Amino acid sequence: MVTIFEVYLKLLRYDIYKAAREVVHIQLLSPKAFHRWQHEQKWRIARYHYENNLFYRRKVGDTFPDKWEDLPLMQKSDYQDDLSNLLSKGYSTKNTYISSTSGSSGHPFFFAKNKEAHAMDWALIKNRYSWHGLKLNPRQARFYGIPLEKISYLKEIIKDKMMNRVRFPVFDLSNHKLKKYLACFKKNKFVIVYGYTNSIVIFARYLLNLKIKLKDVCPSLQYCITTSEVLTVEDRQILEDAFGVKVINEYGASETGIIAFEDSEGDWKISEEILDYEIIDDENKPIPNGQEGNIVITDLDNKAMPFIRYKIGDIGIISTKSSSDGKSRVLEKLLGRENDTIILPSGKRSPGLTFYYISRSILESSGVLKEFIIRQTSVDKFEYDVVSDRDLNLQEIKEIRGQMHKYLEPGLKLTINRVKTIKRPRSGKIKHFYSEIP
Repeated sequence: MVTIFEVYLKLLRYDIYKAAREVVHIQLLSPKAFHRWQHEQKWRIARYHYENNLFYRRKVGDTFPDKWEDLPLMQKSDYQDDLSNLLSKGYSTKNTYISSTSGSSGHPFFFAKNKEAHAMDWALIKNRYSWHGLKLNPRQARFYGIPLEKISYLKEIIKDKMMNRVRFPVFDLSNHKLKKYLACFKKNKFVIVYGYTNSIVIFARYLLNLKIKLKDVCPSLQYCITTSEVLTVEDRQILEDAFGVKVINEYGASETGIIAFEDSEGDWKISEEILDYEIIDDENKPIPNGQEGNIVITDLDNKAMPFIRYKIGDIGIISTKSSSDGKSRVLEKLLGRENDTIILPSGKRSPGLTFYYISRSILESSGVLKEFIIRQTSVDKFEYDVVSDRDLNLQEIKEIRGQMHKYLEPGLKLTINRVKTIKRPRSGKIKHFYSEIP
């Protein structure tokens, strides 16, 4: 059955039907043919950008290499430029899908995807949902952020309507707000709970304290899908106990789509139909399966912008076992994506990703922020460490304070430190927000 959202995508010229057929075609290949196809596809997309993208050609150099490992590793900071300087020949902001990263790793940037690549992302989501008997857009309770600026807010509300979801903004996760969210579950036939792991766990703990099982309140509920932050074994148990449904773990990034998705057998299958996936050590050498290393991704479909050997900033382990189809690899573990929770003087709680929305206006208007983290040093004090081309001016600082007032609460103290570099933790991954409250 075709959903309203699929029709909506088609009207926007994202041909999800064609993309869905392509996904099936790839999946029907024998293991040998699949690996040959993937090998050819990653070289094809790399060569395409070398010949059609001046930004990437400059990164590669005068000669296109014969060995894959000789292609440059792309960092998030490489993409922190005017988007028009990053696009391949024939693409512009008018004929591509444009969005921005959350900045959860401290490196925010805007990116583009050609329409065919974006359609493949949605076709893959549809395929992954089908593993669990779900349609592309089941009735969804979405624990997520939302921009509060009028135009951006309206766009998200329209998108939510088209995608059959009710958004529960996570900027305020106080008991008072969670009580309202619970009441909404009593009135809606939600099929899935989806959103930031940290935020959903806070809601789950609230339910456990009340001795309420969400499935009893909302009998239509079937699954909980966690994303964006690491799902620990303890978190999974809390969610299953509180909700009374199975938990599905998703690993994705806005610029690459779903990277890995848990199947019905509990394997975290890598999205190798749309991505090439490498694990390398700190010296940029390949690491055998079963060992921890840096995740490097190549988008096999995006012709608008080169995500070739893209070091996404996460640490992971690929399992020594393959998936049941003998083709896709299995992500055994993901490290370094946990965000702390903001605790405010009023008792409100909010996820660390809230600071992406707070800094969004500065990111969009000036492009001055290159890298940043926020540290909460006491209940009402925040330290904002910024790597930038220049000092933030008084108007920009005032705007950040205003956004903190809007998204969090008034009366918070802010210190902005311009720094040359940001010290990384042992894992190598920068979290967006750090709580330093004892």
